[in-house]
Amino acid sequence: MSLPTTICSPSILTEYQQIRAVSTHICQPLAIEDYQIQSMPDVSPPKWHLAHTTWFFETFILTPYLPGYSVFHPQFGYLFNSYYEAVGARHPRHQRGLLSRPTVAEVYQYRDYVDRAMTTLTITPNLTALITLGLHHEQQHQELLLTDIKHILALNPLQPPYRKDLTEFTTLEPTAPINWLTYPGGLYEIGHQGTEFAFDNESPRHRTYLQDYSLADRPVTNGEYLEFIQSGGYQTSQHWLSAGWSTVQTQGWQAPLYWQQIEGNWWVMTMGGLRRVNLAEPVCHVSFYEADAYASWRGDRLPTEAEWEVATTSTPVAGNLLDFQQLHPAPRQDSQPQFYGDVWEWTQSAYLPYPGFQIAPGAIGEYNGKFMCNQMVLRGGSSMTPANHIRPTYRNFFPPDTRWQFSGIRLAQ
Repeated sequence: MSLPTTICSPSILTEYQQIRAVSTHICQPLAIEDYQIQSMPDVSPPKWHLAHTTWFFETFILTPYLPGYSVFHPQFGYLFNSYYEAVGARHPRHQRGLLSRPTVAEVYQYRDYVDRAMTTLTITPNLTALITLGLHHEQQHQELLLTDIKHILALNPLQPPYRKDLTEFTTLEPTAPINWLTYPGGLYEIGHQGTEFAFDNESPRHRTYLQDYSLADRPVTNGEYLEFIQSGGYQTSQHWLSAGWSTVQTQGWQAPLYWQQIEGNWWVMTMGGLRRVNLAEPVCHVSFYEADAYASWRGDRLPTEAEWEVATTSTPVAGNLLDFQQLHPAPRQDSQPQFYGDVWEWTQSAYLPYPGFQIAPGAIGEYNGKFMCNQMVLRGGSSMTPANHIRPTYRNFFPPDTRWQFSGIRLAQ
């Protein structure tokens, strides 16, 4: 099952059509009943993702910039606004799964209606910038679509696969020991520069001072994390932050999300269904708290986001990303350092504004800036991230107890 190309085109509308096609392609393996499920408040039904990304183009591009445009449905602005206070009231996030109407068919009609209207626009440089933002927004939701679909299917006692044709990796033995990559301390610049697209939270470029440091040349594997579990890592508070230990006790965590023991063996739910835990794969679906506790147990630490960015600035963006269609972290294939793909890597950096950051005026300014509190930064992308969506300066962010994302661990010293 091949993925439609997401290679950038000289024509913004060609790129629009390519990226929009990926979203519908992701939903092809779903049964009609799957589109409706909201398995927890952080998960949105697939149907909602398809409608919300369409609402973004209708609200921020077609309505203000296409003369005579008529919205598809007067109530869709209420149903599919996510968090934009400046746009108006919205349906409660935790009740998205209660929306049996509009139907899936009507949501696809909505997408077609907006897509046709987009082809009638007169494209200006300002509109090109807005459409580009909308496309990167849609790519973020493509990753969320897949992540949410996995959670939806994993909570079903039948544990159905999303796709039956996905590769199951045969390398089962632990991978080679970590090698440490060393970097000299000094004054560095980080943050976005140039004319290519980046989100506002990646700017402004600024200077930061780093001490000498080392990074592991690959993420932590399931086999290495299993040693932490077997040593009683979830039974003693020694290596946990206070909030992390409280969460472990409250939530009853004993292993990464989607792991389960069957007859003494560890199994894990994947997009291909239930499989034995592969010791050579990068550990996935761990929270910041678990990543930090594991690093402490090892006598190491997590990298800062500045350390991660400095180490990867000259590294080509390549790895097990969405375009490879593995939809799962893969065992290491060679001895080259791995920085992109497989798993988002927790850093020890809180998600805060860079020096000089200013929130853009209007509703678009709500995209990133208002979330700069109580969240931690992740870097590097995962097996669900489109390859042309990730870059060295990309700052992902989630609360420290988040586990349903494809998040893992890179160690630092």
